[in-house]
Amino acid sequence: MNEHRSGFVALVGRPNVGKSTLLNALVGEKIAIVTDKPQTTRNRIQGIYTDNKRQIVFVDTPGIHRPRTRLGSYMVKVAQGALAGVDVVLHVVDARAPIGQGDRFIASHFKNLHTPVLLAVNKIDLLNRPQTVLALDNYSRLADYTEIVPISALKRDNLTRLVEVITKYLPEGPQFYPADMVTDQSQRFAVAELIREQVLELTWDEVPHAVGVLIEEMVEREEQGVLYIRATILVEKSSQKRIIIGQGGQQLKRIGERARAGIENMLDRRVYLDLWVKVKDDWRDRERLLQELGYTDQ
Repeated sequence: MNEHRSGFVALVGRPNVGKSTLLNALVGEKIAIVTDKPQTTRNRIQGIYTDNKRQIVFVDTPGIHRPRTRLGSYMVKVAQGALAGVDVVLHVVDARAPIGQGDRFIASHFKNLHTPVLLAVNKIDLLNRPQTVLALDNYSRLADYTEIVPISALKRDNLTRLVEVITKYLPEGPQFYPADMVTDQSQRFAVAELIREQVLELTWDEVPHAVGVLIEEMVEREEQGVLYIRATILVEKSSQKRIIIGQGGQQLKRIGERARAGIENMLDRRVYLDLWVKVKDDWRDRERLLQELGYTDQ
């Protein structure tokens, strides 16, 4: 294969199967936040893989689930919409998990697609060989997959083969993006996500799902040589606010310190992060707030 190929690949799957870990591993940089909480990804995130043979634009999507809020409905709509207008669909599943209704629901979307659908069976590093063979056999029955590739996104096992398999189904064409570009997301979006990641990591119960991050201000303070970022963490209840702030403000301080380190690493510069926490009742069902946070098709 000597011709250059380029195209778009939608990553779809249930929550928590490792799509964001896979995206980061494929592009070689952290562009999607990763936690062990389901439904971590809320937006469509594009990661760009480029070498001298191809450019693959991976579209990471929220896990498809049964929505309970307007935000949940938005997330599912984003995931389902990603199936349209791409060259390849990559269905990512967790090799350890039994097939459930969620898997069947996702697979039902493939029936009328005229797009190649590949199956990536993830987390095989946690299984022995007989277990891996059984998982591949079970998941292969879900849909009429074009090809099936066992992988470990965390260990980066078999990702080179996955890229080669995907490339076979991409059209010939030039690059869409510069070779050194790994994502099309804005800095404000990336900063908000890094803050939200730390809230997810450091909180529990219903708090992670009830959190949104709004970047109020990002300005250069030249006299201090820092980028000033003021951000508001939105929650739905006073009890959630208390959990995030913590005793004597210690939890918010930890969130801020860890988020600032991630932001400085991403931007390669000094940052002053000014975090606030506000209660907005039922913000996940309020259209205006969802639009402010970027969860909108408009």
